Amino acid sequence: MKWGVELKQNRRARFHYSQDTAIEKQFNWKQMTRLLGYMDPYKKNLLPKAIISMLLSTAVRLIIPIFIGVLLFDHAIKDQDETLLVQLIIGIAALYLLSWVANTYRIKWTNQLGQYIIYDIRQGLFKHIQRLSHGFFDKRSAGSILVRIINDVNSMQELFTSGVINLLMDIVLLFGIIVIMFVLSPQLTLAIMIILPLMFLISTSLRKRIRRSWQQVRIKQAKLNSHLNESIQGIRVTQSYTQEKGNMEFFEGVNHENYASWRDATQKSAFFRPFVEMSNAIGTAILIWFGVYLIQNGMDYGVFVTFAFYLGMFWEPISRLGQVYNQLLVAMASSERIFEFLDEQPNVPEKKNAIEMKEMKGEITFKDVEFSYDESRKALHEMSLKMKAGETVALVGHTGSGKSTIANLISRFYDPTNGTVRIDGVDLKDVKLDSLREKVSVVLQDTFIFSGTIMENIRFGRPDATDEEVIEAAVAVGADHFIKRLSNGYATEVEERGNVLSVGERQLLSFARALLADPRILILDEATASIDTETELKIQKALNVVLKGRTAIMIAHRLSTIREADNIIVLDHGRILEQGNHGELMRSGGTYYELVKSQFNMMDAG
Repeated sequence: MKWGVELKQNRRARFHYSQDTAIEKQFNWKQMTRLLGYMDPYKKNLLPKAIISMLLSTAVRLIIPIFIGVLLFDHAIKDQDETLLVQLIIGIAALYLLSWVANTYRIKWTNQLGQYIIYDIRQGLFKHIQRLSHGFFDKRSAGSILVRIINDVNSMQELFTSGVINLLMDIVLLFGIIVIMFVLSPQLTLAIMIILPLMFLISTSLRKRIRRSWQQVRIKQAKLNSHLNESIQGIRVTQSYTQEKGNMEFFEGVNHENYASWRDATQKSAFFRPFVEMSNAIGTAILIWFGVYLIQNGMDYGVFVTFAFYLGMFWEPISRLGQVYNQLLVAMASSERIFEFLDEQPNVPEKKNAIEMKEMKGEITFKDVEFSYDESRKALHEMSLKMKAGETVALVGHTGSGKSTIANLISRFYDPTNGTVRIDGVDLKDVKLDSLREKVSVVLQDTFIFSGTIMENIRFGRPDATDEEVIEAAVAVGADHFIKRLSNGYATEVEERGNVLSVGERQLLSFARALLADPRILILDEATASIDTETELKIQKALNVVLKGRTAIMIAHRLSTIREADNIIVLDHGRILEQGNHGELMRSGGTYYELVKSQFNMMDAG
């Protein structure tokens, strides 16, 4: 029982520490200007059309009450002018028709405008995230990133599809109503306007709390998505340890917090509209009470009727402005989180005058290289080494010795804290990233297979490769024999992460993908760890041919796979202990000899 309580507490602890954080920024128009800047590409086409149709429909709405009140009541009906009455009825019908046409096109063009802007924001955000360094992804879960690309961008859709244009329309409408009401009766207008300062004070006090509430909604959604992403990817582990119930309890807590945050935000946002309706009731009471007094003192009935129309219209834009204001707060909460990502700069920046690495021989040099993933410990200590072009270099050592760090620095996924990494004598900081990575392929132990066909997965690193070249690469690594046995061969569709394939088959596909890219440097990071001995022997034969003339870096715990390496570098806690070929290191009787001996002893014991 006690263990169960501790388990729940541990889950809550994990839940607590994986959460996203609120962004403490003041509501500012500078940020809103940046957000509205996404309208710039449409200033010459869709935006003017939407504004013109909005102004036309608003002008019609402002004119109609004058036709009904002043002209109809005080002239056509009062003077019993049937000709004017017919003309007014036709004119009012024509105005309503014109308003309907203008509104139809306003809705059409504003929706098109909004969808284009949302498309641009999401496209730009995804493009920017793809260029960020590995350090960015090390600190964030996939779920929290997905929330910003999908949910946060979607939350701005209503603002751009209707909010901005409706905001302009309501401001114009409100300004027009106030002007006309003052012209009709300054006294009655001032009497009704007395309630506006109170509305302003209440809406101002709510602003910060509403914005914070919507920020919390985004944070809880990020946590919910992170847990869902983790749970689905780890479902096999969950079922293996029969932790479905505990996982469900954990999800219930995350889901409840998400629900509670939405409830809190919507309750605060919904408070404004009832207050506007109450203000409308007070304004109507003032109109009737004070209007009767003015009629008794000479005001025309038509003016009073017209004023009543405008008063009914007056609270409508104010109510909608409250809704738009809520949309604005939601958009601001989301835009803060989106701009946080857009303002994130790569930890591995590319110089403006970076050079194109057109040709690469593959000579790699580390000079006094130090590297730290964090301040607590160093992964590499003043490391200097040289890998000759075209040779096969093996990196050996216990977990945490710095093997993968060296590979990451060669691909320039990270920059060294101190020292320089050079290829063919050129500092990698002076090279364009794309030109470098096009010539360096990495095969990892945990192979990622994309949804699509076998052919598309192999072609991923070189999209312009022909079908024949894809098949040649598959044959070279021994993948062709199992691909042909699939239902549709190279056209077989594989699901996300390639779950329909075995671990070894996925690894073979990653080899084919890397070799098809025709790299000058090939990094094999525990690439054969998941392959059986028979398949490994086939790959070794293929690699002997494929790696000729290329620089190969092999990271392996299974020392039997690196016997033929030209140079074996033995690492320990970020330092080089010894290096040489297999024979030299075995004769020296050092660390490598002990590692080989211990592995063979384990095999014999097994």
